[in-house]
Amino acid sequence: MSFLYLLGLIVSISGMIVLDRRFGLFFWRDARRATVVYLVGMASFLAWDVAGIQAGIFFRGETQILTGLQVAPELPVEELFFLTLLIFSGMNLFGAGERFLGRRAHSRTGSAASASGPSAADGDAR
Repeated sequence: MSFLYLLGLIVSISGMIVLDRRFGLFFWRDARRATVVYLVGMASFLAWDVAGIQAGIFFRGETQILTGLQVAPELPVEELFFLTLLIFSGMNLFGAGERFLGRRAHSRTGSAASASGPSAADGDAR
């Protein structure tokens, strides 16, 4: 059995965790909300996978880089890790976008206030 693909997925998930921890993107911002989003996402994608497997659309291909372990017929264990990476990447991207757009909006309101001239508070400070 080969663990190459699984190892790649674990390394990638670890990278997502490090990014989330470093920048407080999703789990480190609100763990409860992130857990709910993760679980709903995982349930949705697994339901999609099961429907595709039952319809004969999805099937496990033979390859040297998979472990050969299956969670269910035609559902390799690597799929759970892939879905985790997919969901975690989406959550981190959402968190990063939220931070970026929040900074842009903050910088726009800050520059708009300074462009309109001194405020009463500025006059009091002089």
